[in-house]
Amino acid sequence: MSGSLWLKPPGPGSGPGSGTGSGSGSGTLPAIPRPRAGDPGPAADPMDELAERLDVFISSAVHPDEIAAVLESDGMTDEYIRLTYGRDDSFALAEELYARVPRSFSEPGPAPDPWRVSLAACLLRGVIFALPGLAYLLGAPLLEGPQDRLGLPAGTLTLLAGALIGWVWDQTLSHRAYSWLGLGDRAAAGRTLLVGAPVGAVLGTAAALAVPGGPPFSYAFAAGQALYVGAATVLLVLGRERLLLAALAPMAAGAVAVLVVDLPVPLRVTLLVVSLLAACTLAVRELPLADGLRPAAHRIRGWATRRPARVGPVRWQMLRGAEEEYTPRGPRLGDSVPFGVFGLGTGLLVLYAALGEVLAGGPAEAVAAPSAVALTLSMGPAEWLLHRFRSGTLSGLQEARSPRQFRARMLTTLTRCLSVYLAVLLALGLTGTLLWPGAPGLTGVRVATLLLLGAVMWSGLLLQSFGAVRPAAVVCASAAVAQSLALLTGLGQPRVVQLVVAGTAAAALATLVCLLLGRATAHR
Repeated sequence: MSGSLWLKPPGPGSGPGSGTGSGSGSGTLPAIPRPRAGDPGPAADPMDELAERLDVFISSAVHPDEIAAVLESDGMTDEYIRLTYGRDDSFALAEELYARVPRSFSEPGPAPDPWRVSLAACLLRGVIFALPGLAYLLGAPLLEGPQDRLGLPAGTLTLLAGALIGWVWDQTLSHRAYSWLGLGDRAAAGRTLLVGAPVGAVLGTAAALAVPGGPPFSYAFAAGQALYVGAATVLLVLGRERLLLAALAPMAAGAVAVLVVDLPVPLRVTLLVVSLLAACTLAVRELPLADGLRPAAHRIRGWATRRPARVGPVRWQMLRGAEEEYTPRGPRLGDSVPFGVFGLGTGLLVLYAALGEVLAGGPAEAVAAPSAVALTLSMGPAEWLLHRFRSGTLSGLQEARSPRQFRARMLTTLTRCLSVYLAVLLALGLTGTLLWPGAPGLTGVRVATLLLLGAVMWSGLLLQSFGAVRPAAVVCASAAVAQSLALLTGLGQPRVVQLVVAGTAAAALATLVCLLLGRATAHR
């Protein structure tokens, strides 16, 4: 065991110290060859090379299967992996790479935010929503008369009926027009508005005429109100807010002047008519009259004469059958109905917030008009905060490492946006109450009802923006029905009923938001 490791037969010069030669007969160790110039050296480990090349993907993977998918997408077959890396298949290679490279989640870079909108544009829309209310200041002398059977000022029910029906119709019409715009067909959106806006004006006028007992001028005012709502819908859907603001300028200037001097009745009527004609003229200019009338004429002629069926593309024939006539399909009418139901529910809730006590038999001084004005003005900030919520959840998708982390980010963003909106709504309510002559004070119950109603509207709009309009419409419509039944049956004190109904609806919508929007898939 203590012998030499070099098992060579002894011979001359094989003992130790017998020479330094390196020949075949020498007993010394052979000389170690030195690397030549330019020799690349030993071959690198292919596993190290692969791990270095895919370091970014491997370090950020949360499971070896992700690495296996990358390997397979790179074109590596099992045979290639066995020959090159000595592993059985892509999964075995992925597991070793996953164990070799430590986890390192790099911070995502700034991504483009598709939900960034201008705050000024949203505030402008909120002002435009509230400006038409100034028309009532100009028309007030022509609406004078005895109070109706509910104790409301003369003509109030007439105007409210026309406004509510027009609001519901135009909510439905707006969604259908926006659906066409989302499909990239601006001409179809224009044709939809061309037909729908006049129909909405007729329905609003008919609803106002169906309410008896109003002053004569109230019906003319309601007809002009219905025409304006249709024109405003056209301009707002087509993105012409500044034109609509210019059209409202004469009426708004007159309303401001009324606060200082008493304008004569002819001048008041002139200012109202000028703003109405300006809005209608601008709306008609934006509509495709020629393009809209031509298809209508073709359709009427087609009813009289039987046309041969249009042959659709091959995919249509495979799915529908060659015998079925091909017609271009657009947004379904049924998809727009929930938006009208949502508008009806929220409209009634706002109406009850302003007139609930009077409708229940309270004094006329209990009209809480500043609350309705505050809710209307707050729609501008509400729209901007909806976009901020979408931006916050988008960044949460990029930064969250688990579903629980994303849900926490979503709830944080939701709380922040809703808190800001309620703070703005409270400030508007307080300001309106201080500036409105004879307005009832904002007691604790009124403030709580206003904030809960604001939470209902903002949460409903949030669900609506994510396509969950049906549950939001059901909750708001149910709340409106419950409050209507309480009013008709005289159940409970009006303020308490409003508080309970608004609180229940807010809790239901908050639950829906957490359930439907707490999943990451809802934000993609």
